[in-house]
Amino acid sequence: MAINGTDEQIAAVRAFNRFYTRKLGVLDQHLGKTGLSLSEARVLYELAHHDDLAAKDIGIELGLDPGYLSRIVQNFDEQGLVTRKPLAADRRQYQLSLTAKGRQAYAKLNLSSQNEVAAMLAQLSASDAARLTQAMATIEAVLEQRRSQPAAVMLRSHRVGDMGWVISRQAAAYAADYNWDISYEALVAEICAQFIKNYDGAREHCWIAEVGGEPVGSIFLVKATDEVAKLRLLQVEKKARGLGVGRALVDQCIRGARERGYSKMTLWTQSILVAARGIYQSAGFQLVKEEKHHSFGADLIGETWERDL
Repeated sequence: MAINGTDEQIAAVRAFNRFYTRKLGVLDQHLGKTGLSLSEARVLYELAHHDDLAAKDIGIELGLDPGYLSRIVQNFDEQGLVTRKPLAADRRQYQLSLTAKGRQAYAKLNLSSQNEVAAMLAQLSASDAARLTQAMATIEAVLEQRRSQPAAVMLRSHRVGDMGWVISRQAAAYAADYNWDISYEALVAEICAQFIKNYDGAREHCWIAEVGGEPVGSIFLVKATDEVAKLRLLQVEKKARGLGVGRALVDQCIRGARERGYSKMTLWTQSILVAARGIYQSAGFQLVKEEKHHSFGADLIGETWERDL
């Protein structure tokens, strides 16, 4: 009897699952060297990427049994990796935060994982690596899609051609939304040129946000001093606003600064950029300075925002 399309699709998915399970087994072998189980590593990841999480929220996000999660948290507490404090709304629940030792443990695990994946991707051509990551984004978007939810956002590192896109879209967006003149395009071009010319991969980075394989936003992490990182050129395309792209980029930039050893972040923005200011404030930045100036053909109030890491 001939196999129909549905049976073929089921067989294809099962075959892919077996292949990818083997591949993940190879990539996760380094966990044994850290003394962490896969579940412990996942909990550590969540704590490193979100400030002051409730233990219950981690359990829901990861689908972990409350008793098992409690043992993981207790183990982390005994090792000095986390701090716990009762929630004001329910003192039976705890708010968790990584200690300095916990962040060091995550940084070590994260670097090891990055090196493992980098080694795998190094065996591929640039085009094959791009096809692979896009296919992964497609799988995630299809399997996680909900009628009420927006399309999945993928953040990737910058590559050849991205600086031109950033300059073009920044200039066009601010001209359309705020009537800024071409001097702003010159500033963005200068920032991008200096970023590429003096790029230090150990201290700096650029992330491009994509939805469905199309770039929709960008952000830059650049070195101000050995201790202070600067967030620059946050931008989200109008068609992607409301999808959480801006917050995802800012959160990634903060994580990137922490992972690179900075102790503080700073940024310069304008008072009229209400949406961006809201993202910065919700991400923990505080306004520390205001100054009137005339730039880009407009009277503006420049603002300096800072946050500790």
